[in-house]
Amino acid sequence: MWSRRLVLGALVLPLALLVMRDAPVRRAPPEWVAVGPQPPHGAPRPAIVSRAAWGADEGMVRQRAAYTGAVSAVFIHHTGHPNGYDCADVPDMLRAVQADHVRGEGWDDIGYNFVVDRCGTIYEGRAGGIGRPVRGAHAKGFNADSVGIAALGTFDPGATVPQALEEGIAKVAAWKLRPGANPRGTVRLVSTNDESKYKKGEPAELHVISGHRDSYRTLCPGDALYKRLPAIREAVARLRER
Repeated sequence: MWSRRLVLGALVLPLALLVMRDAPVRRAPPEWVAVGPQPPHGAPRPAIVSRAAWGADEGMVRQRAAYTGAVSAVFIHHTGHPNGYDCADVPDMLRAVQADHVRGEGWDDIGYNFVVDRCGTIYEGRAGGIGRPVRGAHAKGFNADSVGIAALGTFDPGATVPQALEEGIAKVAAWKLRPGANPRGTVRLVSTNDESKYKKGEPAELHVISGHRDSYRTLCPGDALYKRLPAIREAVARLRER
C-alpha cells in the first residue's frame, strides 16, 4: 500500500506539470544582455530610447558586450552629421552609424554608449544594457571606466549648439557617473593604447567630463561644442546636487 506522502505526491505532480505548461515561456535574452554588474548612479535615469525602439540590428553585433568598472569619466563626441536633420529621421541615421562602425571601422557594434540629438532625445548606443558599465569603442586608450556620449551633428567653429542637446548630454552624464565623481573636477586615467595622446601605461589627468580631443588627436567634438563643456559640467553638477 502506498504511503500517504506518496499519494499526496502523485496528486501534486500533475498539477505542477499543468502549471508549468501554461506558464509564459521565458526566453533567454541575447548573449550581450544582463552580463555585467549593475552599478549605482549619481542622478535619476533620464528617458532613453532603447536599441529596439530605434531599430538596431542585433544580428550585426559581433561579440557580446564587455564591462568595466563604474564610470569615472565622460567623453563627449560629435558624429559629423549635417545639423539640419529632422529629429524624426534619427533612428535611420543611427542605423547607418551602426553599419558604418561595424562594416567600415571593423568594430563589434556602434562605438558610442549614448547618442543625443538636437531635440534633446537620448538614444541607447552600444549594446549591453543601459544601466551597465558597457565598454565602448569611443576613446582609444581610455574606454575603460568611461562612457562615450555623442552629439548628433557637426560643431565646427561658428556652429550653434542647441540647448536641448546640451541638456540631454548633461542628463545622461549626471546619471552614468559614479557616486562621488566631481563633474567639475579631474580624474586620473591610464592609457591602454599607444595611439592615444598618451603612451600605453602612461597616466593622464583629464577632466571628468572631457572632449574626445583631450585624449586623442582629433578635432572632435568640434570647437563649438568643446567650448560648451564648462557649461555642461556645471549642468551635470547641478543635476547631481538635487
